[in-house]
Amino acid sequence: MKYILVLLSMVFCHIVDDYYLQGWLASAKQREWWEKNAPQKLYRNDYIMALLMHSFSWSFMTMLPIMGFAVLSGGGLSVACAIPYFVNMAIHAVVDDLKANKKKINLIQDQCVHLLQILITWGVWLICVL
Repeated sequence: MKYILVLLSMVFCHIVDDYYLQGWLASAKQREWWEKNAPQKLYRNDYIMALLMHSFSWSFMTMLPIMGFAVLSGGGLSVACAIPYFVNMAIHAVVDDLKANKKKINLIQDQCVHLLQILITWGVWLICVL
């Protein structure tokens, strides 16, 4: 049951970060926002930084239950935690770019990929823990 609680916590953290905590980043990760609000050439790629910052935040939040479990169980954090963290960060940025800028996927597809990321990350962690 404790492992299921970790998975549910990861999904909850996903919802909190992807829907409630984005704030201004939700707009800033859209190239169109920069074109309308800061049309100067200097700012044309600033949406990329917003995508990366949100992806960093999302990866941290979704990995938080795993990191908390590791610390509370006395195992500590290993370098192996960094690999799924940065893989998830890269995937999240690409997927959000496909939705927000390239308009290749919709919200349902975006969220399905993010939930799949969580499930795979949890599964890999579970294999390592058991």
